[in-house]
Amino acid sequence: MFLSQLTRKTLRERYTIFKMERNQYIHRLIHEGPASCVENLRMDKRSFYKLCFLLESRGYVQQSRHVNVVEKVAMFLYILGHHTKMRIVHTDFQRSKQSITRYFHAVLNGVLRLQGDYFKKPEPIQSNSTDKTWKHFKNCLEALDGTHIKMTIPVDDRPKYRNRRGEITTNVLGACSPNLQFQYVLTGWEGSAADGRVLRDAIYRHRLIVPTGTYYLVDAGYTNGEGFLAPFRGERYHLNDWDDDNQPTSAREYYNMMHSSARNVIERCFGILKKRWAILRSPSFYPLKTQNRIVLASCILHNYIRIESEFDQAEIEFDQHGPEDHHEQNEHEADEDHITTVGTSDAWTTFRNNLADSMLISWNH
Repeated sequence: MFLSQLTRKTLRERYTIFKMERNQYIHRLIHEGPASCVENLRMDKRSFYKLCFLLESRGYVQQSRHVNVVEKVAMFLYILGHHTKMRIVHTDFQRSKQSITRYFHAVLNGVLRLQGDYFKKPEPIQSNSTDKTWKHFKNCLEALDGTHIKMTIPVDDRPKYRNRRGEITTNVLGACSPNLQFQYVLTGWEGSAADGRVLRDAIYRHRLIVPTGTYYLVDAGYTNGEGFLAPFRGERYHLNDWDDDNQPTSAREYYNMMHSSARNVIERCFGILKKRWAILRSPSFYPLKTQNRIVLASCILHNYIRIESEFDQAEIEFDQHGPEDHHEQNEHEADEDHITTVGTSDAWTTFRNNLADSMLISWNH
């Protein structure tokens, strides 16, 4: 009896010590210094607590008997931000691996439910736009491109996921606005899939809506067709091709320079995304479905930070140090008001030629 009471007392004392150490650790993650929350959880304190409140007040993430929402969200962001291994999280947070996994998925599910709040419908560029980069592209929705994210795949499926560089990846399609916010993301395609194939799937089965008369800027890997405006092939294109002593000499070159300048936002957006979330820079060991859900949740949180934070530390780091990846460069019925095919057309070729000519005339005047 005495030994039993002593054991219970010892366990209570140990639990109290663990709880104190855990609370101190979480406090350090958030409050130790002016930049500690950004460094550890990838967003400032105000944005972090607002995210916790948003998830809890909507019932997306609930407080448990022994774990509050702040700890669950901090744990989730810490794993995403640093790709921290489970054994380290277990030590740092003084939680069992089973509990960590359960809390991680609870917050992941909660964040995914915020997609409708932070993925906004794209707005076409207006004819009276004064933005030097975008003013030529009237009715343009935004820039669209694909990126490869490394994955852990079962051995039998790896050939499908092996991209042209020999890496095991998923091909993620994304579209972003000029202010570097994602407005469409499609995950799940194998790394071997061509960008054009992924785009067709997005249109046919995953509700990438392109209203007639509008278009996305795409790179030369995509077809120049209705709704998708590509650069001229065989002409200088990339931003580092141009400088004060090497200016465009034709309508096609000037068009390509302006196209590259505008479309660069999607490359920056993916680059900042990977700079922010280390879990996207190397393969994780979650099930494949979870890995794809993590990619989407990371994009939602990227938008949340772009909207809610006073400054974006990941963007600052990206501009200072460049990209982490140095290689980086539901079925709906047909609707006559939407573009439902991807292909070349004489009308779209003429549209691009006329746009290039008008852009050069504007530049010369």
